[in-house]
Amino acid sequence: MSNDSRRLVDKLWSYCDVLRDDGVGVIEYTEQLTYLLFLKMADERATRKLKPQRIVPEELSWQKLLDAQGDQLEFEYTRILNGLARQPGVIGTIFRKAQNRIQDPAKLRRLVVDLIGNENWSQTGTDIKGDAYEDLLSKGASDKGSGAGQYFTPRALIEAIVDVIRPMVDDTVVDPACGTGGFLLVAHEHAEQGAESMTPTQRAKLQDDLVRGYELVDGTARLAAMNLLLHGMGTADGDSLIEVRDSLIADPAKRWSVVLSNPPFGKKSTLTMVGADGREVREDRVIERQDFVATTSNKQLNFVQHIMTILDTNGRAAVVLPDNVLFDGGAGETIRRKLLTDFDLHTMLRLPTGIFYAQGVKANVLFFDKKVARPGNPWTERLWVYDLRTNKHFTLKQNPLRRADLEDFVTAYKPGKRDQREESERWKSFTYDEITLRDKANLDITWLRDESLEDLDNLPSPDVLAREIVEDLSAALAEFESVAAALEEQLSQPR
Repeated sequence: MSNDSRRLVDKLWSYCDVLRDDGVGVIEYTEQLTYLLFLKMADERATRKLKPQRIVPEELSWQKLLDAQGDQLEFEYTRILNGLARQPGVIGTIFRKAQNRIQDPAKLRRLVVDLIGNENWSQTGTDIKGDAYEDLLSKGASDKGSGAGQYFTPRALIEAIVDVIRPMVDDTVVDPACGTGGFLLVAHEHAEQGAESMTPTQRAKLQDDLVRGYELVDGTARLAAMNLLLHGMGTADGDSLIEVRDSLIADPAKRWSVVLSNPPFGKKSTLTMVGADGREVREDRVIERQDFVATTSNKQLNFVQHIMTILDTNGRAAVVLPDNVLFDGGAGETIRRKLLTDFDLHTMLRLPTGIFYAQGVKANVLFFDKKVARPGNPWTERLWVYDLRTNKHFTLKQNPLRRADLEDFVTAYKPGKRDQREESERWKSFTYDEITLRDKANLDITWLRDESLEDLDNLPSPDVLAREIVEDLSAALAEFESVAAALEEQLSQPR
């Protein structure tokens, strides 16, 4: 992060503790900053000398905040938020269901005049504004009380995934569970390399049509929309690149050449999807998706099925998924066999523990390509597995995952030259027959010895060991929950 970005972050973050005493949490504070930043930037655009442009109606503008004092300021702020929530496009997404959480007019005035008003945000480069905003989001994710960590994927992991998927300007990229937009940002950064030699049409697509995100939670969607805008993606008066809705409800009738996603953690969905197998499960609401091959209430399995649907022919996907997706029976097995047969499931990265804000997450990244159907001939010939978990110890603070920790995987992956892969200690391949002959087509494959079980000298430090115990216990509880949910599902079937 540059010095200018750091200065902005420190300046904006300094006021968070003041508002925390009034019950304003980190994410709520970031939301208020989002509203005010948008209004200030819109005002700068409306008052610039060269080609002024009004993005928000004058009666809902930044100037109305500057002109107000005391209780009138609080009234004006609430009125502006309510008015902008009814606007179309990206404005409506950012201000959707917006509320004023700052009840002290004096503190709101200081935020408006001193913290936001004293900066000329339009003259600040997108890299500075974007980096500063993204750092605020990461601070919010690390705040245990906010619950925002579930929407945050480690940047180092995203960068490694994007480096091997290699999205280009001619691609279309989607994240059906985009959180604050991390995958979309890095995909855009990768695709814009060499932008100076692009055609005007390509540059326009890069800004407005390369990426698309879907997010169920209003507050998270607004953060994602602002995050993309501050990084130079989309336009303040244009359509939103983030759509607020549940991706799983229906087939969007669109297809993308690249899908990058880390679907939300947690097992059971409030909805049960009824797939082509026709099974019904007793739930309050049942959604039928004929494009799904299996019926399940497991959110991750449903996201896998959804991604299988929305991926265009010859498209490529990378999805972060918990261990249970690798070995669950029933719907899990049905989906894995479909994936192995109709798609080229060519790579799996076994992730270490201790890298996510949510505890107890043992996860993997599945990489697969969509192919033209050829009945009787499975597309997956060989699955390559990279084990970054065994004998690896990471924590969020003392030893966080860094991009360098994934360099060996990226090198072994051989983007664009997958036929030249060679095995190594952590990098093994398994044929289609070897995998499908395993019980339930189980993909939970390990071969390395855990050195800490054999040699006490290899035990990690006490703090890391304690964290790993917590992670293992949490993961075990999650797996028991998965089994219990599956049993409940079976027992609910009509006899």
